[in-house]
Amino acid sequence: MPVLRPISDAEFAAWTAHTIPAYAKDKVASGAWLEAEALEKSRAALEALLPAGKETKDNFLYSVVSEYGERVGMLWFAVKERAGSRIAYIYNIEVHPEHQRKGHAQRALQALEQEVLRLGLAGIALHVFGHNTSAQALYSKQGYVATNINMFKAVPKAGA
Repeated sequence: MPVLRPISDAEFAAWTAHTIPAYAKDKVASGAWLEAEALEKSRAALEALLPAGKETKDNFLYSVVSEYGERVGMLWFAVKERAGSRIAYIYNIEVHPEHQRKGHAQRALQALEQEVLRLGLAGIALHVFGHNTSAQALYSKQGYVATNINMFKAVPKAGA
Protein backbone atom coordinates (compact mmCIF):
# COMPACT_ATOMS: atom_id res chain seq x y z
CA MET A 1 0.00 0.00 0.00
CA PRO A 2 1.45 3.40 -0.93
CA VAL A 3 2.24 5.75 1.95
CA LEU A 4 1.50 8.88 -0.10
CA ARG A 5 -1.47 9.38 -2.42
CA PRO A 6 -2.63 12.60 -4.11
CA ILE A 7 -4.94 14.59 -1.86
CA SER A 8 -8.61 14.69 -2.90
CA ASP A 9 -10.64 17.88 -3.32
CA ALA A 10 -12.55 17.21 -0.08
CA GLU A 11 -9.35 16.48 1.83
CA PHE A 12 -7.77 19.65 0.44
CA ALA A 13 -10.75 21.74 1.60
CA ALA A 14 -10.62 20.18 5.07
CA TRP A 15 -6.85 20.65 5.27
CA THR A 16 -7.13 24.32 4.23
CA ALA A 17 -9.77 24.96 6.90
CA HIS A 18 -7.48 23.37 9.50
CA THR A 19 -4.08 24.65 8.39
CA ILE A 20 -4.87 28.37 8.19
CA PRO A 21 -5.60 28.72 11.94
CA ALA A 22 -2.88 26.19 12.85
CA TYR A 23 -0.21 28.13 10.93
CA ALA A 24 -1.47 31.40 12.43
CA LYS A 25 -1.14 29.89 15.91
CA ASP A 26 2.44 28.74 15.21
CA LYS A 27 3.41 32.18 13.88
CA VAL A 28 1.97 33.82 17.02
CA ALA A 29 3.75 31.27 19.25
CA SER A 30 7.03 31.98 17.46
CA GLY A 31 6.62 35.71 18.05
CA ALA A 32 6.45 36.55 14.35
CA TRP A 33 2.84 37.79 14.17
CA LEU A 34 0.34 39.49 16.43
CA GLU A 35 -2.69 37.36 17.25
CA ALA A 36 -5.09 40.00 15.88
CA GLU A 37 -3.54 39.82 12.41
CA ALA A 38 -2.47 36.18 12.32
CA LEU A 39 -5.50 34.57 10.66
CA GLU A 40 -5.58 37.03 7.78
CA LYS A 41 -1.81 36.78 7.26
CA SER A 42 -2.01 32.99 7.31
CA ARG A 43 -4.85 32.99 4.75
CA ALA A 44 -2.93 35.41 2.50
CA ALA A 45 0.26 33.33 2.75
CA LEU A 46 -1.53 30.15 1.73
CA GLU A 47 -3.27 31.89 -1.19
CA ALA A 48 0.07 33.31 -2.37
CA LEU A 49 1.75 29.89 -2.24
CA LEU A 50 -1.16 27.96 -3.77
CA PRO A 51 -2.93 30.41 -6.12
CA ALA A 52 -4.46 27.51 -8.07
CA GLY A 53 -5.16 25.45 -4.97
CA LYS A 54 -3.97 21.86 -5.09
CA GLU A 55 -3.41 22.23 -8.84
CA THR A 56 -0.71 24.90 -8.39
CA LYS A 57 2.27 24.14 -10.66
CA ASP A 58 5.27 22.46 -9.01
CA ASN A 59 3.33 21.80 -5.79
CA PHE A 60 2.51 18.30 -4.62
CA LEU A 61 -0.08 17.65 -1.92
CA TYR A 62 -0.51 14.14 -0.59
CA SER A 63 -2.53 12.34 2.00
CA VAL A 64 -0.40 10.22 4.30
CA VAL A 65 -1.94 6.76 4.44
CA SER A 66 -1.44 4.08 7.10
CA GLU A 67 -0.52 0.52 6.24
CA TYR A 68 -4.27 -0.21 6.59
CA GLY A 69 -5.30 2.39 4.01
CA GLU A 70 -6.53 4.97 6.55
CA ARG A 71 -5.73 8.64 5.96
CA VAL A 72 -3.59 9.72 8.93
CA GLY A 73 -2.13 13.04 7.78
CA MET A 74 -0.84 15.09 4.87
CA LEU A 75 2.36 16.20 3.20
CA TRP A 76 2.87 19.20 0.92
CA PHE A 77 6.05 20.03 -0.93
CA ALA A 78 7.00 22.31 -3.79
CA VAL A 79 9.85 22.12 -6.27
CA LYS A 80 12.23 24.99 -5.53
CA GLU A 81 15.75 25.99 -6.50
CA ARG A 82 18.57 25.90 -3.95
CA ALA A 83 22.17 26.66 -4.87
CA GLY A 84 21.54 25.91 -8.54
CA SER A 85 19.77 22.60 -7.94
CA ARG A 86 16.09 21.69 -7.97
CA ILE A 87 14.92 20.42 -4.60
CA ALA A 88 11.74 19.50 -2.75
CA TYR A 89 10.77 22.07 -0.12
CA ILE A 90 8.36 20.70 2.48
CA TYR A 91 5.78 23.32 3.33
CA ASN A 92 3.69 21.10 5.56
CA ILE A 93 3.84 17.64 7.03
CA GLU A 94 1.39 16.65 9.70
CA VAL A 95 -0.04 13.55 11.28
CA HIS A 96 -3.45 13.77 12.94
CA PRO A 97 -3.06 13.80 16.76
CA GLU A 98 -4.71 10.42 17.27
CA HIS A 99 -2.18 8.83 14.87
CA GLN A 100 0.99 10.50 16.15
CA ARG A 101 3.93 8.56 17.57
CA LYS A 102 3.19 5.54 15.40
CA GLY A 103 5.86 6.05 12.72
CA HIS A 104 3.62 7.68 10.10
CA ALA A 105 5.71 10.85 9.72
CA GLN A 106 8.88 8.79 9.40
CA ARG A 107 7.24 6.60 6.72
CA ALA A 108 5.99 9.72 4.90
CA LEU A 109 9.47 11.25 4.87
CA GLN A 110 10.94 8.01 3.54
CA ALA A 111 8.26 7.84 0.83
CA LEU A 112 9.03 11.46 -0.02
CA GLU A 113 12.66 10.53 -0.60
CA GLN A 114 11.50 8.04 -3.24
CA GLU A 115 9.33 10.70 -4.88
CA VAL A 116 12.27 13.13 -4.87
CA LEU A 117 14.41 10.51 -6.63
CA ARG A 118 11.62 9.84 -9.15
CA LEU A 119 11.38 13.57 -9.94
CA GLY A 120 15.17 13.88 -10.28
CA LEU A 121 15.46 16.40 -7.44
CA ALA A 122 18.68 16.91 -5.49
CA GLY A 123 17.37 16.95 -1.93
CA ILE A 124 14.73 18.00 0.56
CA ALA A 125 14.55 21.19 2.63
CA LEU A 126 12.07 22.41 5.21
CA HIS A 127 11.46 24.95 7.95
CA VAL A 128 10.65 23.94 11.50
CA PHE A 129 9.50 26.28 14.25
CA GLY A 130 11.89 26.58 17.17
CA HIS A 131 9.18 25.60 19.64
CA ASN A 132 8.49 22.33 17.78
CA THR A 133 11.22 20.25 19.39
CA SER A 134 9.54 16.91 18.64
CA ALA A 135 9.59 17.68 14.90
CA GLN A 136 13.21 18.78 15.15
CA ALA A 137 14.07 15.43 16.74
CA LEU A 138 12.23 13.53 13.99
CA TYR A 139 14.02 15.42 11.22
CA SER A 140 17.42 14.94 12.85
CA LYS A 141 16.75 11.21 13.21
CA GLN A 142 15.94 11.10 9.46
CA GLY A 143 19.27 12.76 8.55
CA TYR A 144 18.20 16.38 8.14
CA VAL A 145 20.71 18.98 9.33
CA ALA A 146 20.22 22.60 10.34
CA THR A 147 21.24 25.04 7.61
CA ASN A 148 20.10 28.30 9.24
CA ILE A 149 19.12 29.04 12.81
CA ASN A 150 17.32 32.23 13.80
CA MET A 151 17.42 33.12 17.47
CA PHE A 152 15.62 35.74 19.54
CA LYS A 153 15.74 37.05 23.09
CA ALA A 154 12.99 39.27 24.48
CA VAL A 155 14.27 42.20 26.51
CA PRO A 156 11.93 43.51 29.21
CA LYS A 157 10.83 47.11 28.90
CA ALA A 158 12.47 49.57 31.28
CA GLY A 159 10.65 49.73 34.60
CA ALA A 160 8.86 46.42 34.05
